[in-house]
Amino acid sequence: MRKFLVIILLSIVATNGYAQKDNTAFRAYLYNNEYEVYLRINFYDQDITIPGQELYGDLPGYLGKKNNSFCWVITSCDIKSDKKATMQLINDFGSEDLRATLIRKNDSVYILQQNEGNTIKVPRKGKWQKLPKELEFKKK
Repeated sequence: MRKFLVIILLSIVATNGYAQKDNTAFRAYLYNNEYEVYLRINFYDQDITIPGQELYGDLPGYLGKKNNSFCWVITSCDIKSDKKATMQLINDFGSEDLRATLIRKNDSVYILQQNEGNTIKVPRKGKWQKLPKELEFKKK
């Protein structure tokens, strides 16, 4: 009887511990329709591979452009809370870098803030388009 009670107690404690942990906030596919850019991220397992650029190996994620192979590579990240993470990005040429913050407003809306370093630029109609310092993404 005593063993049975100990097993039940341990099961409840273990179940409660797993229920409290939310590791999906920074594992997502996020999209911005206006600039046609997206973020593919997994800050927990850091196992994202960039299609066509497997040379980089497994990463925390990347920022890509619709219908284009250009991207900004997330080289490192640090989850500050369940609502905020910081990350270091470089463009796929390695010539520009920046530090940014990703903030989760709610379950489906995220804000990317460019903090220090270069401004994110993506190709658009043969020219470089600068993205705003704060950009809203929606979870798909």
